[in-house]
Amino acid sequence: MRVLIADDDVTSRLILKSVATKLGHECLTADDGLNAWEQLSSKSVDVLLTDWLMPGLDGPELCRRIRSAEGSHYTYIVLVTGLDFPEHVLEGMRSGADDYLVKPVNAFALETRLVAAERVTALHRQVAHFQDQLEEANRQLLDLSFTDALTGLGNRRRLDQDLAETQARAMRNNRTYAVVLFDVDYFKLFNDHYGHLLGDDTLQKVGACLRREVRVGERAYRYGGEEFLVLLPDCTVEAARSAADRVRVAVSAIGIVHEARPCGPSIVTVSGGVSYWTPGSILTPTEVLKRADEALFEAKADGRNCISTNTAVLGDHEGHGGDEDTECRTSNF
Repeated sequence: MRVLIADDDVTSRLILKSVATKLGHECLTADDGLNAWEQLSSKSVDVLLTDWLMPGLDGPELCRRIRSAEGSHYTYIVLVTGLDFPEHVLEGMRSGADDYLVKPVNAFALETRLVAAERVTALHRQVAHFQDQLEEANRQLLDLSFTDALTGLGNRRRLDQDLAETQARAMRNNRTYAVVLFDVDYFKLFNDHYGHLLGDDTLQKVGACLRREVRVGERAYRYGGEEFLVLLPDCTVEAARSAADRVRVAVSAIGIVHEARPCGPSIVTVSGGVSYWTPGSILTPTEVLKRADEALFEAKADGRNCISTNTAVLGDHEGHGGDEDTECRTSNF
């Protein structure tokens, strides 16, 4: 272990250091309380052997500082006191000391304290390790609760959280954001024709395609069933349309055969609906999603494998005294 010996008496320091070193421990020394505290603040110390009376900072105050600043690493504290001050023992223990030694210290007494210290510090390290493992497991469980099991994309829970944060940030910074809702065209016919295993495989491929196509700052989610969504913070309407079509083209390029579709190319394609929020809009995140869904409906009505944009213009910039005009514009390819 690493042992710090804090004592203003040179003889006491040398005796304690000699015994601890012979027992195989690494020893540091400090000639007053402040120097001891400086070393404890900058180094990992397993055991502190501290005198009661020292210049600058006495033993009990040093104990209190250690316990108040302690993190996952535990320092075992042994308070060294004189025979004339037995009342110091309880005061020192209440200040945070684990054990005590009475001067003059003999080698046997010190060795027994160091054996106990080694067991206690080892136990604390084990507990800290278990705590780290538990925290990591909790982080992984939290990540899983925000992740779609089939595609590995964010799920609706993650989307709801990210969308709320995106709108709050857009409101603070006076920025625009957009969402694009995609739907795999004729997916029910695909499942009926090829079976659900191939259907799941197709959803995984579409999800992987979205993950590849989204750029820095953009995020992709599985919205539900065969629907996917891309969130585009700080995005203009033109950029959102371009991003939506980039995904549409990329999914078509996979070339997944879909012989059961009644019209269009015999491959899997997606339709998309774009909706966006601009500064001054009174739309809530839920309403932004609703507009994207309406745009997606228009894209499907216009023949699928296309992108439709839902525009909403406020009659009044502050959101009062005017109705919203809504229009869907579809780009066919």
